Amino acid sequence: MSYTQAIFYEIFVQSFADSNGDGIGDINGMTTKLDYLQGLGITAVWLMPICPSPSYHKYDVTDYYSVHPYYGTIDDFKNFVHEAHRRGINVIIDFVINHTSSQHPWFLNARTGIHAKYRDYYIWSDKENVAEQIEKKETSADSDNIRQWHPISTKDSTAQYYYGFFNSDMPDLNHDNPAVRNEVYAIGKFWLSEVGVDGFRMDAAKHIFPDDRAADTHAFWKAFRAQMQSVKPDVYLIGEVWSDAKSASPYAAGFSSLFNFDRAQSILESVKNRQQRAAAVVGNSYKISEGQRLVDIINESLPWFKAHNEHFLEASFLSNHDQNRTASVLGGKMDKIKLAACILFTLPGIPFIYYGEELGMLGMKPDEHIREPMLWDETERDSYRTRWITPRFSTAETVVPAMQQKTDKTSIYNLYKQLIALKKTDLFSLGAIESLPLEEGNILAFSRKLREMHALVYHNLSSKKISIGIPERFRETFVQGKVERSGGVRTLGARSSLVLTTQ
Repeated sequence: MSYTQAIFYEIFVQSFADSNGDGIGDINGMTTKLDYLQGLGITAVWLMPICPSPSYHKYDVTDYYSVHPYYGTIDDFKNFVHEAHRRGINVIIDFVINHTSSQHPWFLNARTGIHAKYRDYYIWSDKENVAEQIEKKETSADSDNIRQWHPISTKDSTAQYYYGFFNSDMPDLNHDNPAVRNEVYAIGKFWLSEVGVDGFRMDAAKHIFPDDRAADTHAFWKAFRAQMQSVKPDVYLIGEVWSDAKSASPYAAGFSSLFNFDRAQSILESVKNRQQRAAAVVGNSYKISEGQRLVDIINESLPWFKAHNEHFLEASFLSNHDQNRTASVLGGKMDKIKLAACILFTLPGIPFIYYGEELGMLGMKPDEHIREPMLWDETERDSYRTRWITPRFSTAETVVPAMQQKTDKTSIYNLYKQLIALKKTDLFSLGAIESLPLEEGNILAFSRKLREMHALVYHNLSSKKISIGIPERFRETFVQGKVERSGGVRTLGARSSLVLTTQ
């Protein structure tokens, strides 16, 4: 499969579809919903972690070679992969190798003493060597943990400390140890060759080594990619690197794609603030840069990544499992939710859809409540709805379920279906992008070009009507919202979108 025209869908298995009535989403439940994904136009899925873990989110693994028992069996998962492939849907899974669970057998052995077999699988230091780091209270964009060094027991702070970037339950692996790297390679090859997955989303890709060893982390990922390509030449690897684009670009050498966090923030800020703005990352916070166009940032930053990987593909999104849901960020306003989707799908990059985003599902942190149950049908008929958590945001009163949205031509679901079909065209998946100069600052306007194909795209970010002149050789291909027509003039209603293509 070529990923240049891929449409990804992120799934938190526990919340997606329950096949056996225990209230917890499972693999067989996902299998029953593959037709839904195919009908929407999805060509690839990314699954949050599925391996055994003591936590609900599964980002602290205790066994890399099996499936969490609540989710099913390895055979269930092999069947899911087979059925997905039969429908033209590729499967990538979260691969968490920055750290393990503190309950992983390696760590249980390592903590027994300095001569333990797996001691060097983790990072240890005497207290006096890391005293200043133990007391630091810094957070990062992807972690609110203020302490990275942890004692084995709070009752004995004289023994060695171990390093856990995210928290004490997630001790970091020591990737300076060749034995650890070989373990990681073997696990990855198992899932690719024995189970049949198509690639991995690499969690915490920035933290393999400390920030002052970024070059070592870049080299690590290049080596990892080569190992995975040795068993699957077309393996798809996408990295989570919470950083500004310039700092993230060297990671492209080890990945097929990286998530574009800048762009997600830019789109949402543009829609929220009713004017064309772009977000630039400064340190660990976002600052709005007035007058800088989103399109110009795309054209400036893409060469940074291509310099490290000529086949690099940007990955774009609006929200994911770590961020407040798009619909909540936009105040539940239907016109803003639809506008954000229109912008995402008309820009370059492979789009990643967080499950339920096509329904306008709501959710605000803490994390459990941005991962609430998928709404399939009206409550009394929804046998697949999970019950592992009582939803606070996405309920029968706030979100129209999927089955009802499918029959409503004006629904968010059907808008997503239209946008996915548009995105799959060569012009919108492969075409170059250029800004269109307009005096009206509340219109996000750009062109997409590929060979003889040409499109003009207009998004009205404001709450007022705005008129624009249309060249004669263009015809309307896509309209969202109200658009008035008068000769060669189109008047875009509040938060409407218009796509024109050459005849």
